[in-house]
Amino acid sequence: MVTLIDERTGRAALRHPEKQKRPDSPVLRKPEWIRVKAPVSKGYAETREIVRSKGLVTVCEEAACPNIGECWDKKHATMMILGDTCTRACAFCNVKTGMPQGLDRQEPENVGRAVAEMGLNHVVITSVDRDDLEDGGAQHFVEVIEAIRAASPGTTIEILTPDFLRKPLGAVESVIDARPDVFNHNLETVPRLYLKIRPGARYYHSLRLLERVKERDPNAFTKSGIMVGLGETREEVMQVMDDMRSAGIDFLTIGQYLQPTRKHAAVDRFVTPEEFKGYEAVARAKGFAMVSASPLTRSSYHADADFAALKAARAARG
Repeated sequence: MVTLIDERTGRAALRHPEKQKRPDSPVLRKPEWIRVKAPVSKGYAETREIVRSKGLVTVCEEAACPNIGECWDKKHATMMILGDTCTRACAFCNVKTGMPQGLDRQEPENVGRAVAEMGLNHVVITSVDRDDLEDGGAQHFVEVIEAIRAASPGTTIEILTPDFLRKPLGAVESVIDARPDVFNHNLETVPRLYLKIRPGARYYHSLRLLERVKERDPNAFTKSGIMVGLGETREEVMQVMDDMRSAGIDFLTIGQYLQPTRKHAAVDRFVTPEEFKGYEAVARAKGFAMVSASPLTRSSYHADADFAALKAARAARG
């Protein structure tokens, strides 16, 4: 059971209160190819200090990303805006759930300063879902993008957005019109597993969101990812790839699902590195300009190098 301290009461509070009545799921022993060392480098400590000093939240920590040591050593931290509490309760996610507090109006400026201080060539900005906000946090995304461009004009910006489900016309469009260099929204899993794994979302709405990005800005780079090891079949993964290509998605990421706690969805199996190579080969054959598929692949893993490769691939295609 994961707990934290409620700032309002000073008492212990559950990080995932909605999951506590679920039966414990078995936690499978990780194979050698999925294990990582604890972060101890000087670069990691420096990145942590910058994040702490600016009062920022990172998905690296909140989602318990296995790559945090490697990425933070290179000062590649994925900022998570709109607070640290999500209004959804996805079965796979380690981010705290509940009713969020109000928006931090200083956050855009603080994110911009942190990006400049870390000297980032490329930054990934993600967020929690904010179903409580009228626009789902769209305007806040716009303000963060503008703040980064003001503080660090040479930094390219990749956003990983929520789905803005049931939000008014103009919310998503405002984010698209801010022209981030990469617009990412993850489908996460195959349609059959949505009710179990991502109950607050809708597969075809998420797909349509990415299609709308291309319709409004044909030159935009779009990106999406899924996890494997949740019980999906190879044929279902192939269908998701086809759906993504029909929506014009440029960049596909595929990574191994890792179970945060016994109350989260169980790992069905650990997909082998050879299977990931097979998925990558098929995805490239289907026309994706860029593919990252490996056990430790995450949306922002090696995002700077992958963005450079994505631009080069588009240029090569003419």
